[in-house]
Amino acid sequence: MGIKDTAAEWQVNATETPFVGNKTSVRTDEVVMPDGTVVKRDYQVHPGSVAVLALDEEGRVLVLSQYRHPVRQKLWEIPAGLLDVPGENPLHAAQRELYEEAHVKAEDWRVLTDVYTTPGGCDEAVRIFLAREISDVEGERFEVEHEELDMELDRVPLAELVRGVLAGDLHNNCLVVGVLSLAAALAGDGVDALRPADAEWPARPFEA
Repeated sequence: MGIKDTAAEWQVNATETPFVGNKTSVRTDEVVMPDGTVVKRDYQVHPGSVAVLALDEEGRVLVLSQYRHPVRQKLWEIPAGLLDVPGENPLHAAQRELYEEAHVKAEDWRVLTDVYTTPGGCDEAVRIFLAREISDVEGERFEVEHEELDMELDRVPLAELVRGVLAGDLHNNCLVVGVLSLAAALAGDGVDALRPADAEWPARPFEA
């Protein structure tokens, strides 16, 4: 590739955490700019997330609809969740989320893409997996609560989701990135060229 994101860290003269929430916090850093001036930068500190684009044998993607209060909308999404434990293997977290939200398991896992959701104001990093050879899981379902009580599940053809993204009808970050990434992979070198499920992830290092 001709271009690649690179690690960099400008000098921070001082830092404080004015807000600490249940899962995330807000940090204020005094950052030295290239011309020597010092400015304050506020951003959300986030543990990181995983998301799963689960593709069935008919080329349909498993999606769910969930209410998101900050944007006052019910969004169609792909299964996703937080990395609750520092250093947690993201594949294990993704398998857990797929089971808890959709009661599904998968035999074939690949890394589809890695993204920073909003790098101008949050350090959240998300790894989106492609899961194939999916099947329902036997046994009791995970007990849902809060927004998940109203959740709907569906399976939608990939091409229909692509059209929905481009038409402005679908807005969830992980769904948009995952759907367009899979479409690009299928039109390019194919899913077998995707990175393995245990590929290195510098944004959120983990143990195998």
